[in-house]
Amino acid sequence: MKPVTIIEGTAVPLDRSDVDTDQIIPSDWLKRVEKTGFEKGLFSEWRDDKNFILNNEDYAGACILIAGPNFGTGSSREHAVWAIQQAGFDAVISPRFGPIFKNNATKNGLVPIEIDSHLGNQLLHEVGQNPDLHFVIDIAQRSVEVPQLGLAIEFELEGSVQDRFLKGLDDISITLNNVEAIKDFETSRGEWLPSQNSI
Repeated sequence: MKPVTIIEGTAVPLDRSDVDTDQIIPSDWLKRVEKTGFEKGLFSEWRDDKNFILNNEDYAGACILIAGPNFGTGSSREHAVWAIQQAGFDAVISPRFGPIFKNNATKNGLVPIEIDSHLGNQLLHEVGQNPDLHFVIDIAQRSVEVPQLGLAIEFELEGSVQDRFLKGLDDISITLNNVEAIKDFETSRGEWLPSQNSI
């Protein structure tokens, strides 16, 4: 996982609430063996509508997805996060996330930013009016700035999650950071208990 410190760019307004993981990446895409290529399945059932927001060239190249409340509800599939990332998005802003989706996002380097519903609606409206609005997300400061609107928004991020983003740590990296403590624990275990050597 690469470190995430600053995210800068434009956004796409997905003005829909209660978007579940099956709508993000339909179940047919879960049959893939590879961990790549999921961007083609992102919102694939909605992409058939030529008026769907992700088909609008004005928003091409955006790296931030702004969604309505309850984004990422439903099943626990990590594929939903992979599809969003592989489509070029580094962060999702919503008034509320499905808890499993949010957890999967943080473990894969996708930044889930929760803001209050009033601000969420404002951002959806403003980006809907102006696709060129520039966002600056600062993980160290836990802030979202939209200079053209004079907006500076603080968001909550647990210290351990913030550290994970800033240092680019996945679960394996976090475990390896504790390898000496693990070794100390193993050497202090009673000989009658199972050990690495007995596996």
